[in-house]
Amino acid sequence: MVAVITTGALHGIESRLVEVEADVSNGLPCIDMVGSPGKEVREAKERVRVALKNSKITLPPMRITINLSPADLPKEGTGFDLPIAMALLAALGYLSVEHTTNVMIVGELGLAGEVKGIRGILPMAMEAKAKGIKKCIVPKSNASECAVVQGIEVIGVESLEQTLLYLQSDELKQREMIRPTVVDVESLFQRTQETWGMDYAEMGGQESIKRAMQIAAAGFHNILMIGPPGAGKTMAAKRLPGILPPLTLAESMEVSKIYSVAGLLGEDEILITKRPFMSPHHTVTQQALAGGGRTPQPGIISRSHKGILFLDEIVHFPSYILEILRQPMEDKKIYIMRNMGSCMFPADFMLVASMNPCPCGYYPDVNRCKCTPEKVRRYVERLSGPIIDRIDICIEAPKIKYQELNGRLTGSSSAMLREGVEQARNMQEKRYRGRNISFNGQLGPKEIEHFIVLDKAEEKYMEDIFHKMNLSSRSYHKVLKVARTIADLEGAEMIRREHLMEAVCYRGLEDKYREL
Repeated sequence: MVAVITTGALHGIESRLVEVEADVSNGLPCIDMVGSPGKEVREAKERVRVALKNSKITLPPMRITINLSPADLPKEGTGFDLPIAMALLAALGYLSVEHTTNVMIVGELGLAGEVKGIRGILPMAMEAKAKGIKKCIVPKSNASECAVVQGIEVIGVESLEQTLLYLQSDELKQREMIRPTVVDVESLFQRTQETWGMDYAEMGGQESIKRAMQIAAAGFHNILMIGPPGAGKTMAAKRLPGILPPLTLAESMEVSKIYSVAGLLGEDEILITKRPFMSPHHTVTQQALAGGGRTPQPGIISRSHKGILFLDEIVHFPSYILEILRQPMEDKKIYIMRNMGSCMFPADFMLVASMNPCPCGYYPDVNRCKCTPEKVRRYVERLSGPIIDRIDICIEAPKIKYQELNGRLTGSSSAMLREGVEQARNMQEKRYRGRNISFNGQLGPKEIEHFIVLDKAEEKYMEDIFHKMNLSSRSYHKVLKVARTIADLEGAEMIRREHLMEAVCYRGLEDKYREL
């Protein structure tokens, strides 16, 4: 008799359903496993055998064959333990077919028979629902995370024995044994949408930085700050999440899938409801940033999806690390190639970077800076042209004045800046409704041609700027996108000359240091 149990396998941040087939027949006692099992999956037969023994179930001395279908899909992870055990028990006659129809089973087994949590349960549950599965039996520690997917019954189990008794029972007794886990997603989402703790009001003055940050937040634009130590660059970056538009429920589910696959969701946080803010140290490795491993995992770039990737003192990051950003900044996704195949991870993040203008940090203050022009130029050139070309806004962070330091000048608060961002966000939402675009910063060349139309005077101005500043086509489009955001902040339908002039001011600042 062949018994079949449905489970899930991860591929990148997506999941595919897998059928675990078990057959018990006469022959030399052994357990054979086929169907492209990875190392952890091949080890499952020992965990299953011992877990069954310690759950008072003895395997007969027969030939057991386990097949994982589809066979061409690589299987990795420990979540196959429980479905293999249930398929084996079904083949031995402990379970009938009706007990396991339209049920997905996932979980790792301990040697004592306990069911342990796994990573990636959220995309598995989403795929199960899409394929018409009615019930998911998962580790109890994963039940709340799984229940975020509405319209599917979630049963959290603690042991192999409890799982077997549950499946052997009728529907009424099942309800008495284990209550389905239910999560009110909308209530959870609204309750956790709290205001970011840090406020721009804590930054005295520095209105030019705040203005640039407001534009970046409103249009989801990449931004670079150049200024001396203590000018407030890091303070400005850390307060940026407080003025960003909140995640939508759809975006929250998308980001949560990434964190689920990375094993970063748990009972304390079953849904990501705030835009991520990642700030790696400059010693970060390529794999940590981009993701990877034998079984590819999302890296910092992907965990910044729909949020902020902050690189403090960006020129101290090795060039080979920074060049990793080029493709994801352009394509909004990153591909990880391994022998087992390729995985795609989302990478639609906002790059926020800061740097000093020279090695000592005080150029052009001749009283404090002792760097030669050649040193300044070499320092700035650590940031390559292709990376600079992908940055929308470049702003100079001036030295803080005494009046700003002693609190006499407070300037704009996060609440004031957020009000303008929300207005701009509403205009963009209305403009791009029905398209896979949320912010001006996400516009491609075709969308720019369709949505950004200039009058003759503004078009002539941009033609002059294009030649005078020797802009690339990408830089030209960046200016248009930033100008569109500036117009949205003012509630203007058409882009005017003053909007273009301000956007142009945010280009070419780095050339001030390169051309020394």
